[in-house]
Amino acid sequence: MDSLSYKTISANAATIQKDWYVIDATDEVLGRLASQVAKILRGKNKPSYTPHADCGDYVIVINADKVKLTGKKLTDKEYVRYTGHPGGQRFATPEDYLHRKPTFLVEHAVKGMLPKTRLGEAIMKNLKVYAGAEHPHVAQNPKAIKLNELK
Repeated sequence: MDSLSYKTISANAATIQKDWYVIDATDEVLGRLASQVAKILRGKNKPSYTPHADCGDYVIVINADKVKLTGKKLTDKEYVRYTGHPGGQRFATPEDYLHRKPTFLVEHAVKGMLPKTRLGEAIMKNLKVYAGAEHPHVAQNPKAIKLNELK
């Protein structure tokens, strides 16, 4: 046998087929939601997954303000940021962020599950998070998917 009967196909920008999905975050646990969204954004649910290419789909997350955290994480978990000035360390709980910026929790959780590279930054641009049930991407005809149906 001189030649292979199959070839490994590597996806690139010209061969990638990107779809749009909409996910309702109402009463979904934050970490479980974020891991499924990250998998779809990365393209790991497709047979043509290529680690070095942006072969994932666009994901719209609606009702991000109704996401659920288990245990006492809503009040006990702390997000830390630093202003860059002496004594500029700031702390906030998820409860604070739900009131001020409800999309932050989902964006932050998904970003933490993506690569910390230029590819991860490009993939993050495919995520659209909205606090309410309305989104401006109706023209893309996104498919609604349930998280419990994904494997």
